[in-house]
Amino acid sequence: MGTITTLVVEDSRDLAPAMAIVEAQIREIDQVCSRFREDSELSRLNLRGGGGEVALSPLLEEAIVAALRSAEMTDGLVDLTVGACVEEAGYTVTFRDLPIDGPPVELRVRRVLGWRALIYDPQAHTVSLPKGVRLDLGASGKAWAADRAATAVVDNLGVAVAVECGGDVAVRGAHPQGGWPVRVAAAVGADAFQDVVIFDGGLATSGTTARRWRRGGIELHHIIDPLTGLPARTPWAMVSVAAATCLEANAAATAALIMGKAAPEWLDDHHLPGRLVDANGGVRFAGGWSR
Repeated sequence: MGTITTLVVEDSRDLAPAMAIVEAQIREIDQVCSRFREDSELSRLNLRGGGGEVALSPLLEEAIVAALRSAEMTDGLVDLTVGACVEEAGYTVTFRDLPIDGPPVELRVRRVLGWRALIYDPQAHTVSLPKGVRLDLGASGKAWAADRAATAVVDNLGVAVAVECGGDVAVRGAHPQGGWPVRVAAAVGADAFQDVVIFDGGLATSGTTARRWRRGGIELHHIIDPLTGLPARTPWAMVSVAAATCLEANAAATAALIMGKAAPEWLDDHHLPGRLVDANGGVRFAGGWSR
């Protein structure tokens, strides 16, 4: 999925079987849900916009339902129908293969059609995409994958586990004594960080600093504001949120990043612990996150 996945268990004897479960989960999700693979089911679906109902495999349906849940939770700020906007900004291959510099791209301001325009039938297990709409599951996919993989380990092995996928952490099972220690930072080895402990659910971080590129000398990033169809203009470099699941944590973190100055109050109102770091390194806390 163009990122690194980390697995942690308490007992080293559980590591190999847990790793096999997580690797199988991530491999299958990548094969089915990646927009970077021409042979993925998602890529085939994106070619069917305007073509009527398309039958979904159970895995892609689960991924789309998770993305729709993120959109509903955030009033559409985290929207899976931004795929064309992400591609127009130049993000057409996995980030490790993406040229950092390139020629100018033509971007246009427009409100994306939005998640409510999708016609999803949970009984028939089908979805219809309007013409021109391309789905991008990147905003929810890693967090959902972490939740799914961690749950699979608990269901199959019955051991406590933490799964981190691209900065999104899901924990399941009886937590180790003292909880799961997590370092929240912009990057591994960063000078500025905060060490926290989580006991259940998920902790996710959304940011604009790790995945950036330049086109025509203009810096772009992958988080799209659905109100403009452009990379979000935000005062925050990164937002971390804890929630009942990693999916919910990631949806809240991404929404907070996009909404900008209103984010701390929104996190307070929804009782979601959040840590927000601005472009100058200043830190704000919201929703009960402790210093």
